Amino acid sequence: MSDATAPAKDDNEDDETNGADIGVGIAIGMSTGVAIGTASDNLALWLPVGVALGAALGAGLNARE
Repeated sequence: MSDATAPAKDDNEDDETNGADIGVGIAIGMSTGVAIGTASDNLALWLPVGVALGAALGAGLNARE
């Protein structure tokens, strides 16, 4: 007998770390942005640049899986 009523299983359904790489990337990017911004005395520029680059890095790492 087939189990036709069971919901389709998503590939990422059982992955407990789904999306965690984006958070790690943002944290790394923000830290890097703060360090560069403090050193160059332009924190207002480098903090959002670091966050954006970190989010891109995290999304790339998440897509690789």
